[in-house]
Amino acid sequence: MSYVKPGNPKLIVDLNKLRHNIQVVKRMCANEGVEIAGIIKGCTGLFPCVEQFEKIGVRYIGSSRLEHLAELKSKSIQTPLMMVRIPMISEAEDVVRYCDYSLNSEISTLKILNKHAGKQDKVHNVILMADCGDLREGWWDKDEMIQAALKVENDLANLHLAGVGFNVGCYGSILATPEKIQELVDLAERIEEAIGRELEIISGGATSSLMRIIDGNLPKRVNMLRIGEGILLAHDLPALYGYDCRNMFQDVFTLRAEVIEVKDKPSHPIGEIGFDAFGHQVQYEDRGIRKRALLGIGKADYGDPSELLPRMKGVEILGASSDHTILDVQALADQGKEILVGDVLEFDLNYATMVYVTNSDNIQKVYI
Repeated sequence: MSYVKPGNPKLIVDLNKLRHNIQVVKRMCANEGVEIAGIIKGCTGLFPCVEQFEKIGVRYIGSSRLEHLAELKSKSIQTPLMMVRIPMISEAEDVVRYCDYSLNSEISTLKILNKHAGKQDKVHNVILMADCGDLREGWWDKDEMIQAALKVENDLANLHLAGVGFNVGCYGSILATPEKIQELVDLAERIEEAIGRELEIISGGATSSLMRIIDGNLPKRVNMLRIGEGILLAHDLPALYGYDCRNMFQDVFTLRAEVIEVKDKPSHPIGEIGFDAFGHQVQYEDRGIRKRALLGIGKADYGDPSELLPRMKGVEILGASSDHTILDVQALADQGKEILVGDVLEFDLNYATMVYVTNSDNIQKVYI
């Protein structure tokens, strides 16, 4: 008999708010002639979330995790599926089996994809990725990329060169400026000249490129963006770049965690200090005796405690171990507000915490 958790921690997912966000971004992009690939890796491919993307009619659904896409294929999702992490050769057969599109940056992998597509009697769509400075995936040598495009176009009969794309912001923190995106458009046109036809897709980045949609300065010919966080959370553009996103919900996801201890304790550990449970040396501030609360949730569930966002003012996250989160609630006590054992506190998520929380079996998922 499997164990069913009785209550908390719990993740509440508001599907109505998620549908609203999808509609808003889809409409914004459509006004600029841009299709959306709804990226569902951030919510771990939770199927009720994915269903909302299909119901609203996004052009593609994508993930960096093949297991997400395989599950969607088994559940008869009709929207074309896109693998947005460069495939491993060891998974090439399944990429062809489960995905309609994949992003690629290695000719050796393309040859293997072509072989498996032939065995499966399929034509697999590929998007070649350029590295324009963020230094994650993609061809750095653009002449080499043009040669790869010619190879796909002329020699790999079971692949279709659907387009080109790039990524910025995820590793090198490079901004999706109009000038940077134009580099991709210029490269796409060089490839079109080489192969003698127009590409169907020019994928001009991810959520960070939504800034160009909002500002109305997305370079012409970009016709697809890969949007995940900008729909699921709509947090980064207002929080990091000051964009007004009040027409979208930032609380699609609500994390609820239960208080398991409340006590007055010193704020500085007593004794000889070594390393914490994760091998880190931590600096502690001595603020005297403070009212502290523990939650029955920890780093194993959400990652970095500094990125968890308490909704209740006066709650300060001090740190965490694998299964406990330590809070300072003295400010609430000073205001006459009492936190009791058994109380449930709510938290907003950012992208990093969403990835952990949606992937944690310790956290119940409830859809409203």
